[in-house]
Amino acid sequence: MLEKILPSTLFGAINNTPIDKINEIRIRINRRIVVTIDGKSYYLSQDGLSSKADRALIASGEMIESITKRACENSVYAFTDQIKNGYITTKGGIRIGIAGEGVIDKNVVKNLKNINSLVIRVPREVRGCSSGIMGYLMQDEFLSTLIVSPPGCGKTTFIRDIIYQLSSKNYCYNVLLIDEKFEIANCFNGVPTLDVGNFCDILSGVPRGYGFEVGVKNLRPDIIVTDEVGTEKDCEALFKASTSGIRLLASIHASSLEDLEKKEEFERLIHNKVFKRYVLLTASPTPGKVVGVYDENFRCISY
Repeated sequence: MLEKILPSTLFGAINNTPIDKINEIRIRINRRIVVTIDGKSYYLSQDGLSSKADRALIASGEMIESITKRACENSVYAFTDQIKNGYITTKGGIRIGIAGEGVIDKNVVKNLKNINSLVIRVPREVRGCSSGIMGYLMQDEFLSTLIVSPPGCGKTTFIRDIIYQLSSKNYCYNVLLIDEKFEIANCFNGVPTLDVGNFCDILSGVPRGYGFEVGVKNLRPDIIVTDEVGTEKDCEALFKASTSGIRLLASIHASSLEDLEKKEEFERLIHNKVFKRYVLLTASPTPGKVVGVYDENFRCISY
């Protein structure tokens, strides 16, 4: 996947690293390139990983422009809707976070220009990473579950594997995946490039509110799955779905359940015990480490 978006000189250096373990690559204009593997960061030198700053490769504006064009398959205009929201998702599930200058019209961001920073996040299909907790998420039926962790701790990988585990164990739930940023299933021309099992209907690139409204009405899901919720509208959509008898699988950014409780928009969901299971992840010692599984009363039931 990386060889399609990185210039040959940069990919040559990346190829000297344990490429199958890379979590992310940070490329900042006129700054040293940094690679993160298993939660640890290193400089990237021509010979691979290095702890020495003076050996690090320096990113140029031309390098950033080249990667952006390659990620957009040489049609940057076609990716304007993603870019204005600060990311590009490529075939194969690589998500590139973008920093630059906003193009503003009537207080609305229309685009980003003069891109000066890229965060290339490489997806991993870690088959079985959720198998150790599946017994806590099933109790005659699937229990609505929220995956909680800071950024970069494997929430998306974990959610993808839970969907796969439900399918592989032949739980014939109708699963609706609202894949707003193309990260979980990474559909390309409508076809998922990452495995989400046999019972999954996928709405890609649509706002969550639209996905919930259209999906509930027309696709009759037993479970709705979505990633990185957090806005008041997200929480309202989750609550409405739960009152329709639909179970939920979602993730949210928070470093602890205490932090989760501080999110005012989430208070209604906690109070009404919409989620029956909370799974807390951390990046230590590696991303995707389960800290604990908790019930609807935040009582630890595992780990």
